[in-house]
Amino acid sequence: MTERVTADMWFDPLCPWAWITSRWLLEVEQVRDVDIRFHVMSLSVLNDGREVSEEYRDLMRDGWGPVRVCIAVEQAHGAEALAKLYTAMGTRIHLGKEGLGRDMLVGALTEVGLDPALADAAESTQYDEALRASHEAGMRPVGTDVGTPVIHAPGPDGGQVAFFGPVITPAPKGEAAGRLWDGVLLVAGTPGFYELKRTREQGPIFN
Repeated sequence: MTERVTADMWFDPLCPWAWITSRWLLEVEQVRDVDIRFHVMSLSVLNDGREVSEEYRDLMRDGWGPVRVCIAVEQAHGAEALAKLYTAMGTRIHLGKEGLGRDMLVGALTEVGLDPALADAAESTQYDEALRASHEAGMRPVGTDVGTPVIHAPGPDGGQVAFFGPVITPAPKGEAAGRLWDGVLLVAGTPGFYELKRTREQGPIFN
């Protein structure tokens, strides 16, 4: 039997493209010998101090809350609880259009059986050091000129490969998800390979 390996994805719950990639990875778990482990990065941290539009600056201000709550849950309850919370948050943010505020946070925490008082972390800097450390761990191998999703996975030679993407819509299902995984690892594991890109012609499709 092939030994199962672990691949790690860094997400910010506000990003719709990361959400779709995460749903694809959960499909990959079912058809390949890989377990997915989720971690938190922050677009608010990434863009801190950068020149961005007023609209995007407002989004980055609101984005601090969800990632702080994610880190608080990960520290208190571990990676499995974080994964469940991400699913609950993402469903509410991207499918339910509930926004990033306290009502969404309390609803998501309650849904997965966690103390809704953890939503208080959204307004606290208590977890910012841990948030920045998690962000740095994810972004260090890929650089700061990309956002989320970021994936770290075992490469073909046994070493780690890290990359931004894939940016996809909708998330492939079943064996199609597995084939994409195989292809992504193939190109990401090729020395000197940096970029494969085309213009996006449609927005996120959440199905």
